[in-house]
Order: sequence, then structure tokens, then C-alpha cells
Amino acid sequence: MNDKKSISSAELLMIANQLIQDHEAYLEGMRATSVEEKEGVLVFKGEYFLDSNGLPTEKTTAVFNMFKFLAHKLSPEFTLKG
Repeated sequence: MNDKKSISSAELLMIANQLIQDHEAYLEGMRATSVEEKEGVLVFKGEYFLDSNGLPTEKTTAVFNMFKFLAHKLSPEFTLKG
């Protein structure tokens, strides 16, 4: 039985970005700009704060962890509208 709420990506990004801003690990400029669904898991993407050489910075880890948090929190609750 699938009890997930079907939602548009725009609506889901609004919810996700509110969660990001309310999270204790929020960093200025951190936001999800896209979401896709892979095998029932919501995958969030956005600015990863890479350096000028395209390498990860300290902020990159924080963003990655935030997107992982969103996937764990929102995937059981929502599915993207086809």
C-alpha cells in the first residue's frame, strides 16, 4: 500500500527549502534547486559550494548531509507527480 502524497517538484522544493532554512546546520546560500525520484528515493540537488578548481570545501559536506537528511525525511512521505 502506497500512502505517499503525490506532489509536484516545485511544491516539494518549497517544503525542502523551508526544512533547510529551519535546520540547525543551515548555511547561508544552502538550498535545493532540483529534485528527482530514483527507485522511490527523492534525490535533491543544488549548489555544492565547490572551490574554483571544482573541489569540495567544508560547506560541500554540510550540503551533502543536508540533501541526505531531506531524502530520509521526505522520501517516505512524498512521491513526485509523473
